[in-house]
Amino acid sequence: MRAMVIETFGAPEGLKAADLPDPAPGAGQVLIRTEAIGVGGVDAVIRRGTFGAARPVGMIPGSEIAGVVEAVGDGVDRAWIGMRVWAFTGTGGAYAELALADLSDVVVLPDEVLAQDAVTVGSAGAVAHFALGHAHFTSGESVLVRGAAGSIGIATVELASQGGATAIAVTTSSPQRGRRLRDLGATQVLDRDGTGDAAGPDSYDVIIDIVGGAALPAFLDRLAPNGRLVLVGAVAGYPPADFGTALLRSFQRSRSFSTFSLATVPIRDRDRIRTAQLAGAGRGGTPTPVIDDVLPLAHAAEAHRRMDAGTVFGRLVLDPGATL
Repeated sequence: MRAMVIETFGAPEGLKAADLPDPAPGAGQVLIRTEAIGVGGVDAVIRRGTFGAARPVGMIPGSEIAGVVEAVGDGVDRAWIGMRVWAFTGTGGAYAELALADLSDVVVLPDEVLAQDAVTVGSAGAVAHFALGHAHFTSGESVLVRGAAGSIGIATVELASQGGATAIAVTTSSPQRGRRLRDLGATQVLDRDGTGDAAGPDSYDVIIDIVGGAALPAFLDRLAPNGRLVLVGAVAGYPPADFGTALLRSFQRSRSFSTFSLATVPIRDRDRIRTAQLAGAGRGGTPTPVIDDVLPLAHAAEAHRRMDAGTVFGRLVLDPGATL
């Protein structure tokens, strides 16, 4: 099979095409021929080698695919063969013509839903839904989405608006992106540092942060009394070691910080939300699949260059069947 592997961690140019043996599904796994592959912020972080545990040279990056089940491992009903599915492959393995996934991370995909829409909504929509729940968001509260131009941020804006947020502020890098986010439900558009709209509130009940990094303490200072910041990503890397000082300085405001990962959500609950969101993907449902571009699999390095440049709005998708 054709795949993209990380030959050198760091710059996007470290992503190279390779011919590899077809993988075989193990117990509880399925083998999927990919139709679309989502390119996510975590892929770029792993490729840079700047966050989390070290990965092996030659690994296949990517975590989200849509396609058709081609083979099954021990313990998996053969009726899955031929089914069209969305799947999470873990922290790697997706940038390939064939990919493995545990059956617990596979959801049947309706025939009328486009594969590229599925990999735009499949992970992002579920993260946004459960992150807002983790923050105990309720109707009538204000929400700030930090790093809103990606697929998780867009989904969070839409779901917060649908959930009755009184104000939805977003941080983004350009007026054009801000206008598009307003069309999706944002009411205030801020610069990346959280300033730039004097009409917006000074503080927020809920902050969903996809960025992390050195500026995180400044956003903790934007929490209202009893406000909650939930970190769902860290595309800018780890926050400062003393970031909790910002909470202690405002002890009497009862602000709080937490992290959130879908791995802590029971499979049954995760699949229920994901199935509902995928059923409406591209067909008037929420979240809306916002796709920046669809590129051939061999152009994965170009996709990562765009991610690093911060020019992507929504999701980049790799198509393993596209010609160069």
